[in-house]
Amino acid sequence: MRVTIADVARAAAVSKTTVSRVLNAKDEVDVATGARVREVIARLGYVPSSRAVGLARGSSRTIGMLVPTLTWPWIGEVVQGVVDTVEDAGYGILLYTCNRGNESVRHFTSQVSARAFDGILVVEPENTLDTFTALHHRGLPIVLIDDRGHHPEFPSVATTNREGGASAARHLLATGRDRPLVITGPPHFGCVQDRLDGFRSVLPAGLIVKGDFTEECGRRAVEELLATATPFDSVFAHNDLSAAGALRAVRAAGLSVPEDIAVVGFDDIPMALHTEPALTTVRQPMRAMGEAAAGMLLAHLGGTPAPEEPVVLPTELVARGSAP
Repeated sequence: MRVTIADVARAAAVSKTTVSRVLNAKDEVDVATGARVREVIARLGYVPSSRAVGLARGSSRTIGMLVPTLTWPWIGEVVQGVVDTVEDAGYGILLYTCNRGNESVRHFTSQVSARAFDGILVVEPENTLDTFTALHHRGLPIVLIDDRGHHPEFPSVATTNREGGASAARHLLATGRDRPLVITGPPHFGCVQDRLDGFRSVLPAGLIVKGDFTEECGRRAVEELLATATPFDSVFAHNDLSAAGALRAVRAAGLSVPEDIAVVGFDDIPMALHTEPALTTVRQPMRAMGEAAAGMLLAHLGGTPAPEEPVVLPTELVARGSAP
């Protein structure tokens, strides 16, 4: 049976509060009592809960992280950047997903009330920004890792979606393409409008198809245009999954990539290296965003004021075989 703090208190003839004070090196305990408690701890083999010790000190040395799901292709890179940074600082991490929707969010916020962690990192699930804004106003340290173009009232790390769209357009123009098809993501995401605005500031696009970030939407958009003989010489898709669908549809129609139609995506997920040909894409620095967000939160916990403006990391166009 596991030895508890109550067992230690009984054996040492002191209160549980006194045992807690000894564990946390509080100077209210006299020398003799402290020595007796430590002897009992050693004799019984009591191992205190790190969380209990942390809470007694006013800190759990644990960071909470909420992500919509672990199935998004780039989410692993974000989490790895967070984990590397948090563990290097001697903190632990509790990872939560929103696989059960509002129920998951309620469970996560209940852990905030239980002081299970010192601060939180969020890759925001849809329609929860108000919840986290309220937590911020209650004094909880929080940082948003944002690839959707939100503008929260609390600290955040973002990327250059507009410049990323512009870089895709410049690249296509430099390779002689001037009749692009643009396959967007869901229009309620701010990043979608930013990527579209950036692209169109360089290369006006008459063919714009609303997509949903899936491979199927990319495939369907290309198939429908080819079926109506609508001319286009390139595709800019707002993520790599829809770009991969577009690329496969072009090849399935007997056309060549990039000779007939060039294809550019956005994100640079691992799959981008394994399409045929490999996908030219705008790289989002997802691991660096996780590292920066975790570093910002840890610095704030250490007493550094959080920045008032978002930290924005640059995108980078990566040229591969689909649009060399």
